Amino acid sequence: MSLDDMKRLVRQHIELSWNKGRLALAEQLQSKDFLYKSSFISRPFNSAAYCRMVQNIREAMPDLEVVVEECIAEGNKVVTWCTLIGSIQKPALGYPPSDKVLSISAMAFWTINSLGEVQEICTMFDMESFRAQLGLSTQHLAEKALP
Repeated sequence: MSLDDMKRLVRQHIELSWNKGRLALAEQLQSKDFLYKSSFISRPFNSAAYCRMVQNIREAMPDLEVVVEECIAEGNKVVTWCTLIGSIQKPALGYPPSDKVLSISAMAFWTINSLGEVQEICTMFDMESFRAQLGLSTQHLAEKALP
């Protein structure tokens, strides 16, 4: 699979899952041993748990749009920088509803297996900016590092 093919696969996965909610189709792009890891979940998710999480977030944020800002591939890895835009209309992941339109930056590291399937996604979200946009308390980096 070429680097451009891998980038197309990742963009298609994002479009089907996050933007359209076509989770059964997105799941077809994933390997049988698919894992999802993230900065906001405590343990890795398999494909079914990942789909439930995406569905729950999409239900809480029906206006959600994920914009791919950058997509880079090397070897069997793809890295994306995305911006999630939308408002929380129902409680999600422990956060309250808000009428504010939020903009959340996320980086994801994708592993593509030899069959051209998404084997793993590992995401990091800018949760401090997200919390600040919701008007929730945040901690400055220096305060977190101090005992």
